[in-house]
Parts: sequence; C-alpha cells; structure tokens
Amino acid sequence: MGAHVLVPLDGSPQSWAAFDHAVANYDGETITALHVVDPMEGVYSDSGGGGYYDAQAHERAVERGKELGEQARDRADDAGILDTTVLETAVETGRPARTILKYADENDVDHIVIGSHGRSGVARILLGSVAETVTRRASVPVTIVR
Repeated sequence: MGAHVLVPLDGSPQSWAAFDHAVANYDGETITALHVVDPMEGVYSDSGGGGYYDAQAHERAVERGKELGEQARDRADDAGILDTTVLETAVETGRPARTILKYADENDVDHIVIGSHGRSGVARILLGSVAETVTRRASVPVTIVR
C-alpha cells in the first residue's frame, strides 16, 4: 500500500500551493484534501458586546468545503494524475490544527503537506499558526509550503 498524504485546504493561495506540491510529488499515492470548518464560523458579535449566531453559516461553510474538494478534483484531473492517484476529499468541523491532527491520526496518514500563510512577528503570536501547531504536534512528517 502506498503513502497517504493529507493536504488541508482553506482556499488560500498557500493551501493551493500545498495541494499542487502534493499532486506533483505523490502521484500514485492517496491524497486527501481536507477542509476544516471552524465551529466559531457563524458567531457574530457587535460592538455593544452582544452577539448572535447565524445557524446557516455552518451549512454555508460545509458547502464551501465541498466546493473546495471539487476544485481539488478538477486540479488533480488537469494535472493528469487521477488514473494513478486516489484523491479523497473530506470536510470536518473543529478547531483547525486539532482537527487536522486528529484526522491524520484516525485515518492512517503518512505525511501532511500544509500551506503557510507566512505571518511573522506579532501577527504570528497573536493569530497563532495552524501550520506551526500541526508541525510541532504531528506524529508524521509535515511539509510546509509557502
């Protein structure tokens, strides 16, 4: 059995660069494109401290994840690898880094290829870095693509 490569997709240019890297380097293997829906998607607050929850926001985010999976399939088809490579897509809900790591552990992933947003300094400290967290905590090798 070949390698199973996980590529988290959020639709950013960096995540597509990671997907393209996986397609170019893991032809003949299994590639899973994973979109993670943050459970905070749909929580809105106003400046007065109140807030509300938009119940349809989660459904829209899941639908967006499915669309990203279709786009991944189109990109893989354009690259001509679908005859030799198994492409799977998945949409999961949870905190992004934690969900990526859990998915990798539960689905026998051998390698994670993830895009980096390239933040540095204070922005990285304040916003955190999914790629950095995944790299530090993953039980499998991780490739970060810029």
